[in-house]
Amino acid sequence: MISINPVYFETHFRRLLSWEDWPRAFAIITAYATTGEVWSSAKNEAADRKLAVKLKQQKAWLQRLIGYSPVTGHSEPGWAVALSFDTACNLGQEFYQEAIYYVVGDILHVSFCDHRRTQIPVGCFRSRVHLGKI
Repeated sequence: MISINPVYFETHFRRLLSWEDWPRAFAIITAYATTGEVWSSAKNEAADRKLAVKLKQQKAWLQRLIGYSPVTGHSEPGWAVALSFDTACNLGQEFYQEAIYYVVGDILHVSFCDHRRTQIPVGCFRSRVHLGKI
């Protein structure tokens, strides 16, 4: 069995705009410092801008989403984007991410981006996504 940091299982998401028309499958990817690393605000924001440009080039369904921990209060912006699972993992690796989320139907999964990639169920996505600011 693959062991992944339990912090990934407590994540919730905020969206600033209402969107109920999400695709059947999509990824949630960030470009901020991966778990266990600390980057400056400028480096995090530059990585996020670079990821946004790359995702917009895909011309796929794309929405801003902010992941946060209701336990620690840590939050970071990310992107919900209609990509295949492998494409999303590859992009996660390109942006130095340990893991990404992947939603299929209404089930949220987490996966490592490297050779250990596999969709590990986290729970219901709809119950973890909220409208408005944190």
